Amino acid sequence: MKLAPRAREGAPLAELTNIALVGNPNSGKSTLFNALTGLRQKVANYPGVTIEKKIGFFFDLHGRKCQLIDLPGTYSLLPSAPDEEITCEVLFGTRPDTPVPDAVICVVDATHLERSLYLVTQVLDLGLPAIVMLNMMDLLEEGGDSLDVAGLSAKLGCPVIPCQASRRKGLVELRATLSHELPPGRPVCRRCPAPVEESLARIAGDFPEERVERRALCALILGAPDPRRLAEVLAVTHLLPALRQEQERLEGKMPDWRQQTIAMRQSEIRTLTGEVLQKSPVIAKSATDWLDHWVTHPFVGWLIFLGIMGTMFLAVFEVGAGPKDAINALFSVLSARLEKILPAGDLRDLLTEGVIGGAGNVIVFLPQILVLFFFLGLLEDSGYMARAAFLMDKVMSRVGLQGKAFIPLLASHACAIPGILSARTLSDPGDRMVTILVAPFASCSARLPVYVLMIAAFFGGRPGAGVAEAAIVMSLYLLGLATAFGFAWLFKNSLFRGRPAPLVLELPPYRRPSLRTIGTQMLSRAGAFLRRAGTTIVAISVILWWLTAYPKVPGVDQSAQLAGSFAGRIGHWIEPVIRPLGFNWKIGIGLISAQAARENFVSTIGVLYAGKSKGEAEPIPLSRALLADRWPDGQPVFTPLVCLTIMLFFVFSLQCVSTVVAVRRETGSWRWAFFQFGYMTFFAYAVCLAVYQAGRACGL
Repeated sequence: MKLAPRAREGAPLAELTNIALVGNPNSGKSTLFNALTGLRQKVANYPGVTIEKKIGFFFDLHGRKCQLIDLPGTYSLLPSAPDEEITCEVLFGTRPDTPVPDAVICVVDATHLERSLYLVTQVLDLGLPAIVMLNMMDLLEEGGDSLDVAGLSAKLGCPVIPCQASRRKGLVELRATLSHELPPGRPVCRRCPAPVEESLARIAGDFPEERVERRALCALILGAPDPRRLAEVLAVTHLLPALRQEQERLEGKMPDWRQQTIAMRQSEIRTLTGEVLQKSPVIAKSATDWLDHWVTHPFVGWLIFLGIMGTMFLAVFEVGAGPKDAINALFSVLSARLEKILPAGDLRDLLTEGVIGGAGNVIVFLPQILVLFFFLGLLEDSGYMARAAFLMDKVMSRVGLQGKAFIPLLASHACAIPGILSARTLSDPGDRMVTILVAPFASCSARLPVYVLMIAAFFGGRPGAGVAEAAIVMSLYLLGLATAFGFAWLFKNSLFRGRPAPLVLELPPYRRPSLRTIGTQMLSRAGAFLRRAGTTIVAISVILWWLTAYPKVPGVDQSAQLAGSFAGRIGHWIEPVIRPLGFNWKIGIGLISAQAARENFVSTIGVLYAGKSKGEAEPIPLSRALLADRWPDGQPVFTPLVCLTIMLFFVFSLQCVSTVVAVRRETGSWRWAFFQFGYMTFFAYAVCLAVYQAGRACGL
């Protein structure tokens, strides 16, 4: 692979548009990215891997456009996980799909300066122009410490800007700095043991001549426990024999040469930090310490956790109900207007029953989904998510996983795919695989419309049922987690035997959530949801409408037409399989369409049950249409037992093609993807069969 050239020395950054954003996890990197780019960002995946690629755009003080690449968080440039490899590849300029950065913005947590500077010094070793953003300076000053910003800038040889990303402080200074020339980075920490220096001199001569930072790259690859991975990242696999020979030579001369090399860099950083940072002589107990005493308490902590979850789900119904009803009324008015304007025929039915009846019945749940994302954003931005993982460590260790594995499960409540991707942060391959296999049990936001619809049919629109509805949804979410824990225990004691690794987790200080950041994330999620509703869901709804409208059966009512349509024939063909679960053929069609995306179940049911009740001029709510459906013997289809069974099926089954593809790409094999789909579907069917038949035996 031809290596990309480095940034031009002394060139005005205004002419160079590609800027990389790097930093430790929990340093506020994403907050700064959102503050700089706002909604001018796009999210994709790096080709060949399912690792999120976030790119945003902003303008400097001269109005010139800059592209900002938000790289995965890392503590050093020695990658130990796939996402850290992406960061290294971009900084080294070896990714053909990503431009080499012309400059790097290093986000540093000012309250953990010494630890953060380890990554900063490695970036400067690469010769890249860099700017250090000292985030969370307010927390540093609140603790009584003081930092000599000018002195730090002089010692690092690059601009250093204090900032508070959550409140957009320091952004003007950053834009001003980006409008001027930036010097190339220069090494700050050059000391290393003499035998290591001799090995570096021998290897550096074999590096490509265009790599001006050859010594820094040699130091990284020589110090890697497995040089092959980093050699592949740097596209210098031809040096592996020489590298291994040098490593063996160093092992003979100095067995602890790696530890000594790291210790010498840390010593230089510690000295540098001591010269610019004045620590307060009084160590006071912070509010974070006081809160953590209760939030991580083995008993009180669980009460707080359950209280937060209960409040969140209650808000989903109570706060989201009003906007949901308003959107539903808007679609009803729109449908009625179209029926008055357009003549009777297939075009009118397509728009009112296919498009509005399908996509409209999904969009009405957007307010409740946004309420869920608002609370998840609050919990993540405040620092509570890490505490929840700490609280779960004991539970996770009993099923054979490390407590850090709970973080992917938490992320899966937004969407299973980010949860599966975040499993790559787990160091143990067995833990990573088990977490991927059980992550979809966590109820994602796509399940929420199904839960809300079934609960509405379950309670039949009775007023004052908000607390009970929230309790049901919370129970479904906890049931999904409990099932994930159960299968994790099974897999760790059969397929992936091994002892759980101890939990090493950074608990960031509690911070005031940034409503701007949360709002930006909610708008991004809403945009993605509406795009999917306007494309995939509309397309499936239109196809399904055509399947329900054709072939035409003259001289019959709507029910007979539906039964004789293509959709009706498919549904009746699969009905014997799902009839033991209490599902009719219409529910079966919904389950088939849900394989593309779970929320398609609601749009499909909306198309199949589109219509009006007798004597009413406007379409009736979907929940009422479900309650009006009957079996041939006159018994209602959607009884409370059937509604419960449908919800359980969605808790346990894997009904998302995108998730299957993500699992295949993360595990590198269709075998695991199909295994996951098969065992979850079989388990969902078995549980629903047992619940429905037991309920019928009890007279429900």
